[in-house]
Amino acid sequence: MRRSKGFTLIELLVAIAVMALLAIMSWRGLDGMARAEAQNRERGDAILTLQTALSQWGADLDATVALSRIRAIDWDGRVLRLTRRSTDGDTPRVYVVAWALRTDPATGTRWRRWQSPGFTTQADWQQAWERAAAWAQGSSNDAGDAEVDLLPMQEWQIYYFRNDAWGPAVSADALGTSTPLPDGVRLVINIPPGAALSGTITRDWVRPSVTVPKS
Repeated sequence: MRRSKGFTLIELLVAIAVMALLAIMSWRGLDGMARAEAQNRERGDAILTLQTALSQWGADLDATVALSRIRAIDWDGRVLRLTRRSTDGDTPRVYVVAWALRTDPATGTRWRRWQSPGFTTQADWQQAWERAAAWAQGSSNDAGDAEVDLLPMQEWQIYYFRNDAWGPAVSADALGTSTPLPDGVRLVINIPPGAALSGTITRDWVRPSVTVPKS
């Protein structure tokens, strides 16, 4: 008797097993590609956020002004406060800006920026200056104050460049209000592991009016 042509049961089972294995491998490959794409997107967003934050940091320092009986910059080990001018020439105003680390049970420790409304009097400056210090210690914002959550951060340090040397930033209380702005400000931030970006980043700012002596 002639055998009919076709697959045996064993051959069918082997073929089904091979197809299932190929399907699993294909799914894992697609899943790996999707994960890699998500990680790249997350890292790209983190880089963009960091670049934006550092750009704003530099813009705040560029716009810092030294006015009579008003502190231009102060670092107390927790918050950096700045007195900066408005970039709008039609409505000249002054703002107080603060940068600090704030910890929230839901989001952890993050780098944040605070800004007061614009003002034109010394009394308003004094109130804004004090509100910035209170904000860094955890107080809520007043009406008109603006706060921006930037990125996760483990710690940060500030250094000033004075007398041709870098040194730890000294508070305005120790220097006095008549002390000129530092020639440079060094920012050292430490982004914790587990974030899209991690590690230590250093950013140096040089006061625009500083001239480099010719050798």
